[in-house]
Amino acid sequence: MRYILAVVTAAITACTSLAQSTQRPGVPAQRGGISDSAFASLVAQLSEEGGHFDTDNLISNESSYLHVTGTMRRLGLQGGAYIGVGPDQNFSYIAQLRPRIAFIVDIRRDNLLQQLLFKSLFSMSRNRIEYLCLLFGREPPANSRDWEARNLTRLAEHVDSAPFRPDLAERTRVEVLTRARKLGIPLSPTDTLTIGRFHSEFATNGLDIRFTSMNRRPRPYYPTYRQLMLETDLAGRQASYLATEESFRFVQSLQRRNLVVPVVGDLAGEHALRAIGQEIARRGERVSAFYTSNVEFYLMRGGTFARFAETVASLPRDKSSVLIRSYFGGVYGTPHAQAVPGYFSTQLLQKMESFVGESARGGYETYFDVVSKHAIEP
Repeated sequence: MRYILAVVTAAITACTSLAQSTQRPGVPAQRGGISDSAFASLVAQLSEEGGHFDTDNLISNESSYLHVTGTMRRLGLQGGAYIGVGPDQNFSYIAQLRPRIAFIVDIRRDNLLQQLLFKSLFSMSRNRIEYLCLLFGREPPANSRDWEARNLTRLAEHVDSAPFRPDLAERTRVEVLTRARKLGIPLSPTDTLTIGRFHSEFATNGLDIRFTSMNRRPRPYYPTYRQLMLETDLAGRQASYLATEESFRFVQSLQRRNLVVPVVGDLAGEHALRAIGQEIARRGERVSAFYTSNVEFYLMRGGTFARFAETVASLPRDKSSVLIRSYFGGVYGTPHAQAVPGYFSTQLLQKMESFVGESARGGYETYFDVVSKHAIEP
């Protein structure tokens, strides 16, 4: 028991020096990070007042989320700045794109709090297996360094078989909150309780945790965390940020340098998305990819899609910049030509230039227009 506790303590107090990730050919060298105080100021500067959405959204419900990564590689999408919404599926797109900075914007303040949970766990972990064990409240293996070459299936098997340890989960929660507070982002008592509740959900449910909506049972087609982490691209290649130590460490390096910036904001709001674009331009960058999930469905339904499209037109971009979407044909009633059998969601890519042009021409009258016009073939 003492040995196990020592191992966990080592994981929790692991050195927070920057992890070194292998440089990919053709990808510009990473730039330096920003201080904690500058990070907190940037979060406040970019954010706007939060809104409500009727999900905890602790994990994605898009089992197809990796289906676009092969096309992204084929198109040579790398570098620049990334914008995305939601929880940790963003990390897989970040690992694929290797951007120099990333912004994760969501109308729910709870998403910012969840991102602070993830950020703290990245700083506390030396590798993937320690990260997963800290997230799910499981005992890490005694020789975690030896697990760095093991495949993702083996890591999942360890998390599944290791017993839940409430005492270790509590120690992790305390350390997470300590690190989150040190960043300088104001956290209310309710915020700290929410971060603790989110960690408890992961720890008590393990890899079986699913996307949940408030006052509604999880749909049977919602994937578990286990399914999401073991998902593949269309060629059968595991492509999540947890698939390799290299991918994990790239995301970890951005996190440790405060270059994954959580923002509270409405994509069709007056401030947040436009301010993110201005910050990207100030840095001399352009958007490489903007992951919107299915948010445009709600913007179209709420009558604010045109304002969103105007803001997208203002974002710094080039001819390679893309939008990443998820479409739920079973919910919206019209199947998509790119739907993959066995998947309830369909992941889609579109060049931002074609979106801006089509929007300027008034070509988006329905949500299906949005997801079908100019969709890039996989």
